[in-house]
Amino acid sequence: MADININTVNKYFGDVHVIKDISLDIKSQSFTVLVGPSGCGKSTMLRMIAGLEDINSGTISIDGQIVNDLPPKQRNIAMVFQSYALYPHMTVFDNMAFGLKLEKRSKDEINDRVNEAARILQIEDYLKRKPKQLSGGQRQRVAIGRAITRKPKVFLFDEPLSNLDAALRVQMRVELAKLHNELEATMIYVTHDQTEAMTLADDIVVLDTGIVSQKGSPMDLYKNPNNMFVGGFIGSPKMNFINTKITSKSNNSTEVDILGSSKISVPKLSASASEGDNVTLGIRPEDLLVNQESDGSWESKVFVVEKLGSGTFLYLEKDGEPLVVETEGNSNIKVGDSVKVGFPSDRCHLFDSSNQAFK
Repeated sequence: MADININTVNKYFGDVHVIKDISLDIKSQSFTVLVGPSGCGKSTMLRMIAGLEDINSGTISIDGQIVNDLPPKQRNIAMVFQSYALYPHMTVFDNMAFGLKLEKRSKDEINDRVNEAARILQIEDYLKRKPKQLSGGQRQRVAIGRAITRKPKVFLFDEPLSNLDAALRVQMRVELAKLHNELEATMIYVTHDQTEAMTLADDIVVLDTGIVSQKGSPMDLYKNPNNMFVGGFIGSPKMNFINTKITSKSNNSTEVDILGSSKISVPKLSASASEGDNVTLGIRPEDLLVNQESDGSWESKVFVVEKLGSGTFLYLEKDGEPLVVETEGNSNIKVGDSVKVGFPSDRCHLFDSSNQAFK
């Protein structure tokens, strides 16, 4: 397969700067997910790699070759879109074979490639059907199969599961992970769904208003966000954020106030931080302690309880956004109860006034 190198790429739509000096190295045979909110530039980035959008400046290389001026058909890539884009009058076999026929491949080669893709995707029994006779998940498999038959260097996926219901999305995530392992292909996948990103990716690229906010493995981004945007975007429910200030600072720790009720010493320092500075404390819902002894604690009433079986989410009253706490699935805490919440210092993150994490 192929490495992809994106070097200081910029894209404008009129006066709007959509992609801003993005540089990325995508390893061969990796599964890289571009994730971010609507309008962050992830689909535009994918379309520039595919050759469907021009680049205003910078370079994109695939397998060591700069492809800026190459049309899509010469880049040896295959793209799967959000819409299935199947020909309704053709059978599944003919839809999957269509690109190969345009390339004037032999009949035997077309049969072999289509049947091999159908075997991988477990749609051999559907090859004689028309798209209208298939479910949404089956149609998406056909669209993926059409890409597989071309044996491209790079697979590009633009939110391919967003039209499916929840159960089918979970099933197709598993199928895509298996597909990547079987093909050992370079895959780039665009989504706004951070759950898809966490479950599928070798590397996640978090985009925010046309810039790379952070790139890394799913757990690295989850446990060590570079900024509040990544901390709030990766994870569901998102990281809790509490506005606070530094009450004291030593060589070993930074002490901060916890909602006016207690103080904790966080072992994260920054030479630029000073006593009295306003900072933001971040902590994941599952890292908070409920009704347990802890150095820093705070008490509040529960106003919403979400029972999900494997866990229970408690929403506690505080100024601004609620504090979300995860506890045991069999918890008997109910709406109106008061609970004491502990803040383990080693699980807390501190962000400065520009929303960047203290390192």
